[in-house]
Amino acid sequence: MQKIKALGKPMVLVMLNGSAVAINWENDNIPAIVEAWYPGQAGGTAIADVLFGDYNPSGRLPLTFYKDIKDIPAFNDYSMKGKTYRYFNGTPLYDFGFGLSYASFEYSNLVLKEENNANEEIKITVDVTNTGKIAGDEVVQVYFTNPKGDERNTIRTLIGFDRVFIKPAETKKVSFTIHPKQLAQFKNNVFELAAGDIISQ
Repeated sequence: MQKIKALGKPMVLVMLNGSAVAINWENDNIPAIVEAWYPGQAGGTAIADVLFGDYNPSGRLPLTFYKDIKDIPAFNDYSMKGKTYRYFNGTPLYDFGFGLSYASFEYSNLVLKEENNANEEIKITVDVTNTGKIAGDEVVQVYFTNPKGDERNTIRTLIGFDRVFIKPAETKKVSFTIHPKQLAQFKNNVFELAAGDIISQ
């Protein structure tokens, strides 16, 4: 890859792998990376469709890509502290839920009550506009963050997402209903509702 980079030619890295790998150099030096995982017998056609612009990708990472193996606990440590996006306090190379598109999207008019009773549902709406020149799917994600997270209670948790197809210059309103039990945390051997922040991304 370094020799190809030295040629100064356009370059795309297509990865066929089953888990997160170390791609720090690739991230810094290759302008486009496609994570294809194990795509199956139609994988070649699907990858070609993405590379030549016949399909607009909208996938999101189902795991975290770390910068260094030292950023996470040893594999023989079975506690959850520092593991997965839900308990990781560092800065990853790529976040859980990360993904790019040939289109660009802009969020506006987020509506969310500042305070809610512990037993009531939380309503969230946000406008999403396709500011690009091509139609595509945007995956709107909602995370619950808990500043007091520990090895038993998550620091952040994905609690809602919606895949929305949006045409160029079109705006769609996306709505979520968050149920109280989605915000439950573990304390003193019982589950209880925890105070935290809802963020949309």
